[in-house]
Amino acid sequence: MTTREPDAGHAGASRGGAAAPRVRLVDVAREAGLSKTTVSAALNGTGRLSPAVREKAVETARRMGYRPNATARQLRAGRARLIGYVVGEFAGEPWTYLDSPYFAQLTGATSAAALRHGYALVMLPAGTLQREWADLPLEAVIVADPVEDDPLVEDFLAARIPVFSDASVAGREGAHWVDLDTDAAVRECLEHLRAGGARRTALVLPDSTTRFHRQMLAAYRAWCAAHGAEELVTLVPEPGNGPVVRAVERALTAEPRPDGLFVVAEASPPLVMDAARRLGLAAPRDVRVVCVSEDESAAHADPPVSTLSLRPVEVAEKGMALLVAALEGGSSTPPGVLLTARLEVRASS
Repeated sequence: MTTREPDAGHAGASRGGAAAPRVRLVDVAREAGLSKTTVSAALNGTGRLSPAVREKAVETARRMGYRPNATARQLRAGRARLIGYVVGEFAGEPWTYLDSPYFAQLTGATSAAALRHGYALVMLPAGTLQREWADLPLEAVIVADPVEDDPLVEDFLAARIPVFSDASVAGREGAHWVDLDTDAAVRECLEHLRAGGARRTALVLPDSTTRFHRQMLAAYRAWCAAHGAEELVTLVPEPGNGPVVRAVERALTAEPRPDGLFVVAEASPPLVMDAARRLGLAAPRDVRVVCVSEDESAAHADPPVSTLSLRPVEVAEKGMALLVAALEGGSSTPPGVLLTARLEVRASS
């Protein structure tokens, strides 16, 4: 029979399995031989204390596993430091955005950035009703990719809850935004395909009313008009690899057959390449391909796929810094920031 030492990760638990009593400030003070007021000042970085006293209090608190009562502190300050987070585009299927590499990165980076600033995200499903969030002590709400005239944006602003979103909220009182220069992004991708010899570039785009997708379509049409190129647009009725791949197949079998393909609808880049191969088309010989994607598999496809990155991590970090500055710094904060997308050129184009 073998025995083992108690799990170090459960050192705070009693032998009976119950959690050990929480270490209080008065316990730290007693152990350090200091007053409760002195220890509090040391841990909060306030008061006129000698470096030795401050260090003793901090070290004792660390050794004993003391953790301040965040809830009590927030109540005293009159703030909960909670920020709502919702993706407006996916109201019909509230959590499917986490399957998207873009939204997965955006959500994770937003959560991490919020935590660094001392805030926590409250995940709200798209299609949330006011009665479901009205009693939550939200200091602000992030609405990623709202649809046109999104009722969520209207409800939050009407409730005087600051909203952070894309440039569709520009000029609204209580609204702040980070967005991408879609005109420049589309122009760069289409000019890149044209420089490689593509004269008929098809656009595969979600059938969506988000500002981003409407702007991408408008920029594509403007570029085609400026270059005398025929518009070749295929809309994807719903998100997901299957619908996008089927749309790519429709685009590549249309007449006249495109020799360039700009896939804005998010899909696995290797699956886009597979669709072209099934139709007997090789990239870049027969069709030059650029996908809007954050999927790392693009670099490992055959051939590697050129991608337009929407920079979700930078969007999250810039956006959270802007939102926190607005919450804590007042009306002097700039209302919005415009970022540039990043084209990663690979063999497919």
